[in-house]
Amino acid sequence: QVQLVESGGGLAQAGGSLRLSCAASGRTISVYDMGWLRQAPGKERDFVAAITWSGGGTYYSDSVKGRFTISRDNAKNTVYLQMNNLKPEDTAVYYCAARPRFTTSIGSDKFDSWGRGTQVTVSS
Repeated sequence: QVQLVESGGGLAQAGGSLRLSCAASGRTISVYDMGWLRQAPGKERDFVAAITWSGGGTYYSDSVKGRFTISRDNAKNTVYLQMNNLKPEDTAVYYCAARPRFTTSIGSDKFDSWGRGTQVTVSS
């Protein structure tokens, strides 16, 4: 099973940017679709973005479309989430997740492996 570790979270001002990274180990991520989800205090975990195993397809929630970009570097076994024009409502713990390729649609919020998360706080 793949192990995932997120980094890059922190404090940002509204309108600012952050770049999250997810480093994988144990298996190559080239056989996984990858995703980012987030959980705000007192709320359920929500889907943010996903990318297919090859990087050829991406999918975003409506709340982040046009502001966030998911990408991957299979050679580095790493996935990224570039977050621009941040808003206070983006404040949450962000989780990296993986699922085997060809198992579900790109927009599904079902994943098999999870990281421990990284905190993102956006001040107004």
